[in-house]
Amino acid sequence: MRSALYLPASNDRAIAKARTLPCDAVILDLEDAVAPEMKATARSAAVTAFGAGGFGQRMTVLRVNGIDTEWGMDDLFAAVTLDIDAVLVPKVNGPDDIARYNAALDLARPGVQLWVMIETCLAVGQLQAIADCAPHTRLGGFVMGTNDLALEMRSKMAPDRATLLPILTLALAAARSRRLIALDGVCNDFSDLDRFTAEAEQGLVLGFDGKTLIHPAQIDPCNAVFSPTPDEIAKARSISAAFALPENAGKGAIRLDGRMVERLHLVEAERLLAMVAAIG
Repeated sequence: MRSALYLPASNDRAIAKARTLPCDAVILDLEDAVAPEMKATARSAAVTAFGAGGFGQRMTVLRVNGIDTEWGMDDLFAAVTLDIDAVLVPKVNGPDDIARYNAALDLARPGVQLWVMIETCLAVGQLQAIADCAPHTRLGGFVMGTNDLALEMRSKMAPDRATLLPILTLALAAARSRRLIALDGVCNDFSDLDRFTAEAEQGLVLGFDGKTLIHPAQIDPCNAVFSPTPDEIAKARSISAAFALPENAGKGAIRLDGRMVERLHLVEAERLLAMVAAIG
């Protein structure tokens, strides 16, 4: 889940192109990217597009309008009819919102996840409580809504995102505590790929799985940042092979290439190798 591309559900040409792009997820957007007078048309277009398929191994996600808006329930009714991977909902503030969205998706097929936008100040104080809903709901992912969050906080979005780093870290920790997908927010300046790459590298260092995107030009640099490097792959294979040796069976730590390697490193190595296989 390195790259998740937002597309307006009302843009048929962009959706057709998305079927050929190397992004890991396609998010058809009924919310921010669609004008009020186009909401119903965009919803019908999303149903048609997902019904037609053709997205290959890309995850398919529908971003709906808020449940309290005039379009929200109709969006959710449409979502339960679709063979998609996740429904992304905006501006959740706490566990009560998770319960409402989960109930609205009751008739969706079992595999459909609930992803939530973390983009309000109220949500910041409820991050762990929101994540703790995962064991008994469809909750499967946190997606950072950095633009809306900065707007509500009245903070400036500097290139280093210093004002948001504490929140990004707390949201990531909460997501990891319940094994949720965690996606970093968008970079608005799609013409400045150097800035985008720096932001993606920051997200990688923090621990995010990947990043949400607003333009196809951001896909390749995003995938490059969030993909394991050749050195990381070689190291992971070495750790996996070493622990597989009969003489290391049951050991909690072994010596490898002049250093101590523990089983926690094996867990990370196996995760990385699984990612390599998925990319392949």
